[in-house]
Amino acid sequence: MRLLLVEDDNHVAAALSAILARHGFDVTHARSGEEALQALVPEADGFGVVLLDLGLPDQDGYEVCGKIRKRTGTPVIMVTARSDVRSRIHGLNLGADDYVVKPYDTGELLARIHAVSRRTVQEDAVAAGEAELRLGSVRIELPTRRVSVNGSVVQLTRKEFDLLALLAQRPGVVFRREQIISEVWRTSWEGTGRTLEVHVASLRAKLRMPTLIETVRGVGYRLVEPAA
Repeated sequence: MRLLLVEDDNHVAAALSAILARHGFDVTHARSGEEALQALVPEADGFGVVLLDLGLPDQDGYEVCGKIRKRTGTPVIMVTARSDVRSRIHGLNLGADDYVVKPYDTGELLARIHAVSRRTVQEDAVAAGEAELRLGSVRIELPTRRVSVNGSVVQLTRKEFDLLALLAQRPGVVFRREQIISEVWRTSWEGTGRTLEVHVASLRAKLRMPTLIETVRGVGYRLVEPAA
């Protein structure tokens, strides 16, 4: 996922960018409101989430949020030391999707990023009349969490469904192991690698499609769209 980090403190931005990169994010750093708005021009490749610090040198963060919302539907998470309820309400009323108060736990921030991203993907799919994903003979129904192959329902565990749905959102795109672990298990990579391998193997077996999920050695996995 591409993420736009709007933060004027270079030290904070560097540390956070390193953490986000380890979890599979492609981070673009904007140091001011104007840089952020320039990065969000319609011609640019889309961002999955904007992390917006409110203490910017050139514009008030709330003002920037309002401009972003007029320009794009990309989810915005405000990150600020302003913890009072009125500030939170003001930010949400301007169109922010979430509001995180400093100092924050990195795990919580990652969970909130993934939450708003998943919600946006599902809302976009429903709005486009795509509440389900079709990949050849595989049918994935997002609202009901139901998977079928050639019309026959396949019983998956919650994590197996989450893993399949994640990969199926972007067939052919390689998802890094760290990104999958972060999005599906909401935790870091350490100690969870074997769990991911087991779930991939289980999906291949249950769907009876051993080539559906391809291992990209040293990187992660991608879904290979089967023939119709």
